[in-house]
Amino acid sequence: MSIVVNGIVAPGFEPVAQAFEQAFEGRPAMGAALHVRQHGETIINLWAGVADARDNRAWTERTPSVVFSCTKGLVSILAARLVQEGRLDYAAPVARYWPEFAMAGKDRVTVGQALAHQAGLSAPRLDLTEDDIVDWDRVVAILAAQEPLWPLGTGYAYHAITHGWVAGEIIRRVTGQSVGAYFRDLVTAPLGADAWIGLPEAQAATCAHLAVSPPLIQLWADEAAKPAPNWPYKAMTLGSALPADLVTEDGGFNSPRIRAAEIPGAGGVASARALATMWSATVAPTHGVRLLEDTTIAQATQTQSQGVSVFGGEPPFSRWGFGFQLDSEARRYLGDGCFGHDGAGGQVGFADPQRRIGFGFVTNWMMGPEDQRATRIIDALRPLV
Repeated sequence: MSIVVNGIVAPGFEPVAQAFEQAFEGRPAMGAALHVRQHGETIINLWAGVADARDNRAWTERTPSVVFSCTKGLVSILAARLVQEGRLDYAAPVARYWPEFAMAGKDRVTVGQALAHQAGLSAPRLDLTEDDIVDWDRVVAILAAQEPLWPLGTGYAYHAITHGWVAGEIIRRVTGQSVGAYFRDLVTAPLGADAWIGLPEAQAATCAHLAVSPPLIQLWADEAAKPAPNWPYKAMTLGSALPADLVTEDGGFNSPRIRAAEIPGAGGVASARALATMWSATVAPTHGVRLLEDTTIAQATQTQSQGVSVFGGEPPFSRWGFGFQLDSEARRYLGDGCFGHDGAGGQVGFADPQRRIGFGFVTNWMMGPEDQRATRIIDALRPLV
């Protein structure tokens, strides 16, 4: 292979490096990075490829990229921390913290149900625009006023992007800070992590440029052809706010305007090192920081939603706790008890409380259901830890 892999691997973990290198086969426009910590210390730190195929800018150790739904996992850390501090209760109605949310029959929706994709707000009934989704107050007001898409207690459906606004507004009402500001103060500043919910202008030029593989383009073209109302499709596009693939050459999450906005369901930006460091800090002291206690993790990772959604679908199905994606057939981590979240196109971040591991894999070459890159890396790591 012509790919040059940079970084370090602790002795004994060479099979993981081999799996990382193999992820680049046949993908000359791909860039990616992998970082793994155990007991707070780095055991794997690798990067390779191009951050932007348009000018052949190389991927570096600190290259950040949009991590899509990995952001939901990071926001769920924030919520769990507030529960740990006694400032938020999973069993309480959302309206206790955000009174306007009680509109349209949502007065009984709990914080836990909202985090577990059960609130009935997986897609907006209105057709949103890009102007709408970069305006925090407008989009949360629309969701607060919306009647749920299904009766409370009858099931769940993945809140692909709306999840972040609902969770983020709960956090804002409790803390008095935007979700991006609270994330910075609680997580990234203490850890020195290259991660943001709302990318600062000073970092805009460092971000990787995203490209979409043909199978993923075809997948969403097929989805778009289904008859309306197609709520899972609208959960991704929000109307005309985003392309179904989430990116175009200069639009969607390749747009500086979108990246700068706080869109905590999908818009987080992080390096692989940052992703692994943040997840490590949930289960082990990392740079002197421990974000969550073991008892908090046990509570937050109880299964809340799994199986077929209210809109149907085909297996394999994911499994969720209170916002955290849990080990399942759809996303295998290192074993039962692991928690985190993957993201569109191939991103993966998670923690393993038993092995005290934090894991981060980030790539700008977005793939669909055929993607096995992170899965094979995790498979290679599993027998070594």
